[in-house]
Amino acid sequence: MSLFLSRHLAIPCLRQSGPCTGVPARTGATHTLPPKRRSQIPNKHWNPLFRKERAAKFLKIELVDHEWDRKRARDEITPEEVKEKLKKMGIQPASQYNEKPLYISSTGALLDAYVPPEGDGKASLISTAGAKQVGEKVKGKGKTMSSIRKFRSYDEDFDPREWVDEALEIYIAAHRALADGEHELMHKFATEKAYPEMMNMAKRKTIRWNFIKSLEPPRVLHARHAEILSKENMFGQLTVRMNTQQTLAVYDRFGRLIHGSETVAKDVLEYVVFEKHLANIYGTWRLHAKIIPDWMPKREPGHLTYRVPSEAPPKDATEKSTGQKDDKEEDGEKESIYDRFGRILGR
Repeated sequence: MSLFLSRHLAIPCLRQSGPCTGVPARTGATHTLPPKRRSQIPNKHWNPLFRKERAAKFLKIELVDHEWDRKRARDEITPEEVKEKLKKMGIQPASQYNEKPLYISSTGALLDAYVPPEGDGKASLISTAGAKQVGEKVKGKGKTMSSIRKFRSYDEDFDPREWVDEALEIYIAAHRALADGEHELMHKFATEKAYPEMMNMAKRKTIRWNFIKSLEPPRVLHARHAEILSKENMFGQLTVRMNTQQTLAVYDRFGRLIHGSETVAKDVLEYVVFEKHLANIYGTWRLHAKIIPDWMPKREPGHLTYRVPSEAPPKDATEKSTGQKDDKEEDGEKESIYDRFGRILGR
């Protein structure tokens, strides 16, 4: 063995120029091999049975983050962090509060309602009542002209003397839509205040309405304007006097006439209020209300049909008749003789 080692060690010594000492020369670091490790080892239990049971032994518990609560109490958490936290917890973040837009397309009342003078259409200008009418008309003329100038600031071509023809067309279209049952079309010619008033008691009834003619040309008597909520939101109202001739007949659901007549025409004097949303560039004049003065005679009631109940006899007569019957029965029982079957044997 020693001879074998010396033989192998002598070869490098002879090759070197220096003296040979018998110790091999150190030329570099020893190369170390990395330890062999197994790769692609499946991270599974060797026994596939009871896999769910083994997983159920471990519970993931989310601990309370007290530091988060402290920061939130001190208002040190930004809204983005709160949103991220809620999203992580599976909770939908609350949406920001936004006010819903509010659109006012019509006023719910009359602006300084016009009061028709008593005896309108009957009193002459020479009489006392006619002179009072002229005086009251002059008082409110200043406000009316101011409102008309306001209307012209939105519509330069507005002229109340020419506009009354359009008002008559709107009046006829609204009433024809009501008679034909076109409720969607009524919103085009009637405001949100006039629509429920026109549709009141109109369900399950047949309406026959016809416009015959105008006895007098319609004219504007009253004009007012007002601001709703803001100065830019402007509304205008015009009161028109209409003296027309019409026919109206109303039938119930069984086809029976309950009001008016289709053949008899009547003269109708009305004070109709029209309204427009002036601030809206697409606003139109619509039927808003009708002014019914106190001095106007009441309308004729409808011819409603009903079953007449049978008249009950007076109490005194019923008491006397019952008393007489009881006396007769008692006398009959005393005088008559009955058998076991209830038959009279003799008196």
